[in-house]
Amino acid sequence: MIQATPASVALTDSHGHKHTSHGHSKPATGEKAHHGGNMDIKELVPGTTLYLPVFNEGAQFSAGDGHDAQGDGEVCVTAIETCLSATFELHIRKDMSPNSPRAETPSHYITMAFDPILDEAAKQALRDILVLIQEKTNLSKEDAYTLCSIAGDLHVSQIVNQHKGVHMMLAKSALHG
Repeated sequence: MIQATPASVALTDSHGHKHTSHGHSKPATGEKAHHGGNMDIKELVPGTTLYLPVFNEGAQFSAGDGHDAQGDGEVCVTAIETCLSATFELHIRKDMSPNSPRAETPSHYITMAFDPILDEAAKQALRDILVLIQEKTNLSKEDAYTLCSIAGDLHVSQIVNQHKGVHMMLAKSALHG
């Protein structure tokens, strides 16, 4: 816990960058796209399952940009930056083919989208969670959309870079009781 008068901030370790390479290049740390990147989503903490698309044979994985704390939106370019040591367990899931990053915490499903235009990123994060809901339930697209309006939470991940980030969260209890 860091305390300053009159504020205090709880510390929670997370890596801002998590991504696979795309094309035939190594992962680039600053960009965000369908392969992941500088996502800066504070809910992606140890114990979270992150699903990243793999677009090429021999794709590499990279993680970095350690944070002890960061608010949604990353409004002024920085968090409480730190050096983190982590172990990641990687699996190739041939039974899945997400087009954009997804995550699963013990309590939530999360979809992520990035675009220079914040509204476009928000629309894509919503579209992706509609697909996820339909994969996990027998709800129609229209019912899934209504569920998101009632129980989903749309967050701005960050606005400081060229590509803005938005993530949509839906409590697992909204789907599975």
